[in-house]
Amino acid sequence: MEAILKIAVKFITRRTLPSFESKRGIGSGSKIQRTKSQSRSRQLDRDGFGEKKMSSEGGNHQEGVEYLDVLTRAGEKTGVSKPRSDVHRDGDYHRAVHVWIYAERTQELLLQKRAYCKDSWPGHWDISSAGHISARDSSLVSAQRELHEELGVILPKDAFELIFVFLQECVINDGTFINNEFNDVYLVTTLDPIPLEAFTLQETEVSAVKYLPYDKYRDLLAKESPEYVPYDVTGQYGQLFEIIAKRYNENSMSRSLALQKKILRYASVTLDAKLSGLTDGDKEALNCLVKAARVIDEIFYLQAWCSNPTLRDSLKEHADTSQLDKLKWMYYLINKSPWSCLDENEAFLTTADSAVKLLSNSTRQVTGWKGIEYKAAFPCQKPPGANFYPPDMDKMEFNLWKSSLHKDEQEEATGFFNVIKRKSQLSLESSSSCVPLYADQSKVQPKHDLFVVPFSEEYKPFLTKAADLLLKAGNSTSSPSLKRLLHSKAEAFLSNEYYESDIAWMELDSKIDVTIGPYETYEDTLFGYKATFEAFIGIRDDEATAKLNLFGDNLKVLEQNLPLDNAYKSKDIIAAPIRVIQLVYNAGDVKGPQTVAFNLPNDERIVKDRGTSMVLLKNVSEAKFEHILKPIADACISAEQNWLVDFDSFFTHTICHECCHGIGPHTITLPDGRKSTVRLELQELHSSLEEAKADIVGLWALKFFINQELLPKDLEKSMYVSFLAGCFRSVRFGLEEAHGKGLALQFNWLFEKGAFILQPDKTFYVDFAKVEDAVEGLSREILTIQAKGDKMAAKSLLDKYCLMTDPLKGALQKLESIQVPVDIAPTFPIANMVSESE
Repeated sequence: MEAILKIAVKFITRRTLPSFESKRGIGSGSKIQRTKSQSRSRQLDRDGFGEKKMSSEGGNHQEGVEYLDVLTRAGEKTGVSKPRSDVHRDGDYHRAVHVWIYAERTQELLLQKRAYCKDSWPGHWDISSAGHISARDSSLVSAQRELHEELGVILPKDAFELIFVFLQECVINDGTFINNEFNDVYLVTTLDPIPLEAFTLQETEVSAVKYLPYDKYRDLLAKESPEYVPYDVTGQYGQLFEIIAKRYNENSMSRSLALQKKILRYASVTLDAKLSGLTDGDKEALNCLVKAARVIDEIFYLQAWCSNPTLRDSLKEHADTSQLDKLKWMYYLINKSPWSCLDENEAFLTTADSAVKLLSNSTRQVTGWKGIEYKAAFPCQKPPGANFYPPDMDKMEFNLWKSSLHKDEQEEATGFFNVIKRKSQLSLESSSSCVPLYADQSKVQPKHDLFVVPFSEEYKPFLTKAADLLLKAGNSTSSPSLKRLLHSKAEAFLSNEYYESDIAWMELDSKIDVTIGPYETYEDTLFGYKATFEAFIGIRDDEATAKLNLFGDNLKVLEQNLPLDNAYKSKDIIAAPIRVIQLVYNAGDVKGPQTVAFNLPNDERIVKDRGTSMVLLKNVSEAKFEHILKPIADACISAEQNWLVDFDSFFTHTICHECCHGIGPHTITLPDGRKSTVRLELQELHSSLEEAKADIVGLWALKFFINQELLPKDLEKSMYVSFLAGCFRSVRFGLEEAHGKGLALQFNWLFEKGAFILQPDKTFYVDFAKVEDAVEGLSREILTIQAKGDKMAAKSLLDKYCLMTDPLKGALQKLESIQVPVDIAPTFPIANMVSESE
């Protein structure tokens, strides 16, 4: 919602119109038929609730008066609510919903005709359904209620697609009625028109409903037909028709070619490992672990978006229908959602591509009609809060709620392992009538509508199944440490307490290496609080692991020599165990670009007390170097330095990157003396800055080791040049992705300082005389921002340097023209083996 509000644009109409005070402003729809009990309740409050409500300014709301939340000019809640009449008198910004019902097969929109007794636009055709968002109500719940109240249609939340928000600013009644209204425009897509006799209309509000082809309706508005409530189709409201036209008129061939091009950005590779060293018990455990990882996949699909699993099942079912359907399914499997990771999360599918769901009892029954068939909706813009928060919740609402909680409740609200939901939505979904009607709104909607649901409850069916498989795997293995990990993780899935299982993971000493559970917070771009589920299953590479003790053993030395004021340095750094594995299967949050390593856990309590552990995926690194980094170096690095790009430098920096996640500021003391963490203070900026820190400090650390003669001198030049080539690799992930954003910051900083030079032939080289100081300077900048928990400074740094500058654009265009893959799309033979054994 917050991202969409940022693009809301003025929709300004300056004209004198008949005197009225519509609850939705100019050009809005009207009310409809209810039962007697509903109509009586409606007199108390537009949402069917009583009016004894408290405004944030204090005092009781007057009975029979509708209150609206007052917004800022940017569309954010102020925490103040006022009577509707006062809002329009004073020109306060507020919110409303518009709901359009669109019939896909006939390409028609549903319109309602305003009752002739109405004091505004009587007898005119208007929006399917619309209304104000009352104080403390949410957008989506309001849309659901309005549709039910006006037309007698009960639909679940996954039927509503928020397509855009527009700001309507107008003055009427000789300046006495000012309407400054943010309108959330929803689209409900049905396969066929709903029979007109299925609607329940309110006689005093709506006189009729009809379907009209969307293009004909647009033309009538453009001609200012006197029978229709006017809308400016050349302005922002024209998006409604543009979205429908683009969605249903796109050429299948051109769309197929576009998807093919996107898919070719990923090099298909097979990842496998030798299982010959495993006992029969370990092989049985491995089978159970792959099955458990598949369950983790199910959770992640749901975490990405509420209707995402339904979309996935539909795409899979229709994958063999046509070439286009096959390509949709192939690219969806890479991204695990309808949003493309390599295209700033731009949607490559629309709700028109989604699954069809049937509701047989959502309207009045009609003989011979089976019910509403609708498309499970998802927004074009990827929700910043994924499915961890209500889709219509903004930061202001969350922060107002959080400030009302006790300290331990605040920690829970900002914790890793839960989702945030609405009480009003829960009440709506649990009510057989869809719209609960009470004399007193406080009975169902207290002052704050949000509440916490732990993962163990939200994903209980999945986690119970996964826990059973982990217990079975633990009982099969011959490794005591693996058994301890799997049993403790199974318990954590059910209890929502992950501390002990994370400790067991850090102490794992087994040929089979397993990382499974909720860890990274990249999907939560709203706050960076909530963790997604993931699974990595591999076979430990004992030889490679033995070579890496240098890095773990010297973390304390690195910490004490960081380019950071001594006051901010930690005295309690613990060496991070390092494990190198050959990946045999992954699942969950492993969409798009594949990780080459990870450093866990993220629990600040464990980081402070025990440090972290890291896992390096060597066969993934080898595949990326061979298929991606070498071709990038050939195209973008100058001929005199190209030979310096090698796998040892690339892999060594990957190790150092992960080590450096474990050093630097984590738990910090703020200027006011309050204890906090970098993650909590930087919120949604944390992931990008932390990835940049690990990269640039990792580069600094390699030079430190070389100066200490702990690494060979001949590594120095190759590490810088390999890093330069790696910048182009990671930036191609996109500036919406944490790693891509972090690399853009680093490249642009180093380029500005003259450490990276662009040559006339459009290749780059490293200025070895300047690069060391530039690396140290950026390391100091980022570490200091983290140590101070300075979100404003973090935002300033990211805003200045996280840009697709001309040098970066030129390099990326060159790589695209010669079709260098952006990343790899792995396949795992072991998955087929487990399928055969099931």
